[in-house]
Amino acid sequence: MDLLLDFVIVFAVIYAVMVAVYFATGLTLSFINYRHPERRIQKHRDGSKRMWLEIRASMHALATSSLLLSGGYFAQSQGWTLFEPLALSWWSFPLMFAICFVLFDAWFYWGHRILHLPSLYKWHVPHHKSVAPTVWSNDSSTTIDTLIEHGFYFIVWFVLPVPALSVFALRLFDQISGMVGHSGFEYFASRSSRFPSPLICTTFHDLHHSQFHYNYGNFFSFWDRVCGTVHPKYDELVQEMELTGEVPDTKDARVGKSAA
Repeated sequence: MDLLLDFVIVFAVIYAVMVAVYFATGLTLSFINYRHPERRIQKHRDGSKRMWLEIRASMHALATSSLLLSGGYFAQSQGWTLFEPLALSWWSFPLMFAICFVLFDAWFYWGHRILHLPSLYKWHVPHHKSVAPTVWSNDSSTTIDTLIEHGFYFIVWFVLPVPALSVFALRLFDQISGMVGHSGFEYFASRSSRFPSPLICTTFHDLHHSQFHYNYGNFFSFWDRVCGTVHPKYDELVQEMELTGEVPDTKDARVGKSAA
């Protein structure tokens, strides 16, 4: 019973933090977006009508994600993992953060691709009802969807000697960057977010929501470029934003594939 109580406390703290980050990030981005309507990506659509549905779904998904993170951390703290964690230091924290960053991006890409298979898409389609995503859309997912895409946060503790802070920092970064990526407003399009750079901007994932068959990556475009799933007009759109300083309506970026 003591062990169970300890786990419940860990889960409750992590879930509370993630919910607080969700609302703090959402409200901050909503305020910024309200002041800059010209930065909207899909000018012909307004996804805000789904806000309360997305928030309710997000509370469940964040609970699932927090359960995965809590389970992995608790297992490590009890010595149930393959390796002892590296002692936290000036080099172990950034090293393991970087390794987890790259590995999670690969995990997410392939998990996301799997969820688009016809046999599993029913578990992912609720997320895609947000055709024009908003800051509240990031965690609007089913339990199965979250288990597949965020299963990394449970597994990684068992197979790598990760300092806990490295994984917690990754989860925090993933949460905030994911909400920025779903915000529907572009502020970061630049040379660093198009080829040959592997980095991306908000338009990258927004195109995935509006066209469904492209841009499955999370932090990088690497796997999309290698596997031929990057949107054919993504780099062109980013370059246009660089040159003009304006955000074009992506309805003109359709390339012939219908929505799933």
